[in-house]
Amino acid sequence: MAVIAWLIVLFLGIRIQCSVVEMGCKEWALKGSGVCCNSCHPGNHLVEECGQTPKELCKPCEPGTYTVHPKEYSCNPCTQCVGAQVLLQACTATTDTKCGCRKGLTCGDESCSFCVKTCEKGFEPTVNRDCRKCPNGTFNDKVHQKCKPWSTKCSNPNEQIVLKGDALNDIKCVPVIPEATRGQEVKPDSDAQDPIWPLFVIIGILVLFPVTIIIIMIVAVKNLQKRKKTKKRIHEKIIVNPTDDPRTLIAIECSFHEAQQEQGSTCSSESLDSKDSSEQLIA
Repeated sequence: MAVIAWLIVLFLGIRIQCSVVEMGCKEWALKGSGVCCNSCHPGNHLVEECGQTPKELCKPCEPGTYTVHPKEYSCNPCTQCVGAQVLLQACTATTDTKCGCRKGLTCGDESCSFCVKTCEKGFEPTVNRDCRKCPNGTFNDKVHQKCKPWSTKCSNPNEQIVLKGDALNDIKCVPVIPEATRGQEVKPDSDAQDPIWPLFVIIGILVLFPVTIIIIMIVAVKNLQKRKKTKKRIHEKIIVNPTDDPRTLIAIECSFHEAQQEQGSTCSSESLDSKDSSEQLIA
């Protein structure tokens, strides 16, 4: 399958070369009865430096070859992506093939002629195409880069080192606190903070007001009921002031015995006896 894909790419490259590349010499100068070529068209290589016609002095590169120089006698073979490499751009008469690397790998040089393992942060690539952890005193906070030494001092003169570096980070610096303000409590800016207490006051009023009204109504109803009961008891109760008059005592006593009709005569006789006794005492 890889061979078939490469042939397809090569065929497309040939078509591009044939359709784009212009043949012959681009710049020439007269010399005697002929001309001499100073620069071929892009994608052409030099055949002869001087001749009768400019078109015969340069020819296009053969399929699978390319050239980047305007006055070379031969074209360079196109690079083939093999192994861990992947094809990014096919070769043309004026540019070489561009290869990349599979996921997890990185190009080992600018032309990506080989692939190496991608070194993560805190590691660095080695000459053996491997990765190693950053040595003590160095760090790397980027992917597949060389480790750098820790800074020896803060970049800002008004800062001080509070934490040394590690494999991933450089030293950490913070602003220096002046002696005059050291130990003093930093008070928050009251103007910068939004006051919250008015909100709580409003919520408290909205909650307590209806509760207070309900409590007042309950107390008023209970007091009204209590007054009605007390008034009723006063009307039902008969209060009789004490007196020395025998008739009054007899009348009161008889009133309590009204329900006992069978004893009516007794009450009458006792009343008469009492009357006689009273008259005798008066005499």
